[in-house]
Amino acid sequence: MKRRAQLGGIRVGIFEEAHDREDVIRFLRRVNQTLLKLDGDPNDPIHFKAFDKAGCLGHRVIRTPDEVDSIPEEEFPALMESHLDGWEFAVEAWVYNGKIRFLNISEYVTLGYSVYVPASPELEHYREKITRQVEKLIKTFGIEFGFIHPEYFVTSDEEMYFGEVAYRPPGFKVFELLERVYGFNAYQALILCFDPKTTEEEIAAFFPREVVDANGHAGCFGVYPRRRVVSRLEIPEETEDHPYFESHELTAPMEETVTKRTAFGTHWGLVYFVGDDPKELHRLLKSQEELDFYV
Repeated sequence: MKRRAQLGGIRVGIFEEAHDREDVIRFLRRVNQTLLKLDGDPNDPIHFKAFDKAGCLGHRVIRTPDEVDSIPEEEFPALMESHLDGWEFAVEAWVYNGKIRFLNISEYVTLGYSVYVPASPELEHYREKITRQVEKLIKTFGIEFGFIHPEYFVTSDEEMYFGEVAYRPPGFKVFELLERVYGFNAYQALILCFDPKTTEEEIAAFFPREVVDANGHAGCFGVYPRRRVVSRLEIPEETEDHPYFESHELTAPMEETVTKRTAFGTHWGLVYFVGDDPKELHRLLKSQEELDFYV
């Protein structure tokens, strides 16, 4: 995927495949030598992503050779990438006849924890540039019909780097968030765009206008227990009493001992919020990281 993107003229970071732990250590050292790090300087991290896992599952951030020992054998082979400093976000694009028919920008508050749609005006400012990058991706990968879910970084000098692309629905119930604010069923949209017999009239009538037709902003937060031993679910008052709080899908713990989280791990359930002010929604989602839902 990365090589094909690079051949298509798309900016990517440094990347390589890893087949064992020694490959990871070599890559970590080589990346930091390239960055002219001196002895004693903290390492820039690298990202490790198991080939057989999607999204945050199997995604590790490695900073030191000692951390490599924690990678289990079953997570090889994997992709290794240099860390890109910038604003990371995701895109959901429905494609029909090689053209984008609806493009959503999903704003991450904290990767692996929280996301909301549509993005803030500050990120939507890049929509034209993002659209051009997605069009380049569609051309490079020869996509005619369907749906793609790429991730990008915008750096401080406003350069855009390609992270990865998935040919599947996004995680964190983004399709449900889109339906909450736009009113259309994103899974139905998926079927329409994958079907070459769908007519242009059906496509045009189905999709709303991006951003302007959205009824507010919808976001969700993935809950990870912060304690090693828990006995019950308890929604914090700060969460439940906020006017943007809508619902949650958390359940009572099945056992008291919390399994140690590996990589980005798997959340225990999502908490949903809806509101008009993206800045307040962003602040609210970020603040959930300091709260205990399982006590």
